[in-house]
Amino acid sequence: MQAVTTSLIRTTIRTPRIPGHLLRKQQPARTITTTPTTTAKMTTGTFRYADPATINRSTTPFVKSWSKVDVDYSSFSRVSVSKPVHDLRSAVESSPSDFGVDVSGFALYTHPAKETAFTDERAIWSGYYAEVEALLREKLPGIKRVEIFDHTIRRNNGSAARRPVQQVHVDQTPAAAATRVRRHVSPPEEAEKLLKGRYQIINVWRPISHPATDFPLAFIDWRSTSPGDLVPIDLLYPKRSEPEDDGDDRGKEVAPAEETYPKTEGYEVKGETYGVVPNETHKFYYVKDMKPEEVVLIKCFDSWGEGLEEPWGKGKKGVAGWTPHTAFVDPATPEGTPGRESIEVRCLVFYEDEE
Repeated sequence: MQAVTTSLIRTTIRTPRIPGHLLRKQQPARTITTTPTTTAKMTTGTFRYADPATINRSTTPFVKSWSKVDVDYSSFSRVSVSKPVHDLRSAVESSPSDFGVDVSGFALYTHPAKETAFTDERAIWSGYYAEVEALLREKLPGIKRVEIFDHTIRRNNGSAARRPVQQVHVDQTPAAAATRVRRHVSPPEEAEKLLKGRYQIINVWRPISHPATDFPLAFIDWRSTSPGDLVPIDLLYPKRSEPEDDGDDRGKEVAPAEETYPKTEGYEVKGETYGVVPNETHKFYYVKDMKPEEVVLIKCFDSWGEGLEEPWGKGKKGVAGWTPHTAFVDPATPEGTPGRESIEVRCLVFYEDEE
């Protein structure tokens, strides 16, 4: 199999779809009824989507389409689409009720962190994780339990093990979300009990050190998406040798050599994400010059997300189910702007049972 990141000669066109057992039915993109912003601030971005002509829907590992977690490389090609990008800060100021994790799929808050260096892994685990949990409990009513299972620090410089990724995606599929619960909650009977209630995966994202002017993060309003935009993609992680293979990759990131990018030797499938194919209805937002004092909550999964059904959830009409997102190049970025530095913390969020 030839792995590529640029355009391929198209031989077979496959219509994007989601397995029928995940969703009740395919539905058109939702109509967004938002209040016009009083000050229209926006830019234009070129977004890299999955090319539906090069997606392999096999269930066989390494034959099924894959992406690597440690480098911006995939087994399928991507297509570039130019789209307007609206400034979320301005939009929220004009009409705050139009946005939120259950409404648009993402939310912006001013919430300075006590942790600012993000260079000591232990300090992040013991200190910043507690700050993240407190933030979630403050902003999302009804939480009974939070399990933080992962974080990634990205720095846009040549020596960084993780750098900003330009690929429109959703972090977890419903199956991957359920796997996360079973992996991180014990005992097993407690995990199964929690899977029957409402739970989410929330990505808590903020810049480090200086504003994220370089390679800002863009989010697609959930209401402008359709289920058929999503394509299941295996996520490959580098295998770790004993005794370091404890199932925890935090702090062990090593940038691979470029010649290894197309190869799958030394990798294993440890997750499933959604690639996203182009849809002209997609509406993008970003936070212009987002500051370290600001934080965005990005919903990656919700068992109450509209359209979900058993065994993955109990979908409720109007509840955002996912948030496609990606880094992008803002053409308005001034020359000499410091490379983006950011941290994203991934959290399982469980809610009190319904009355």
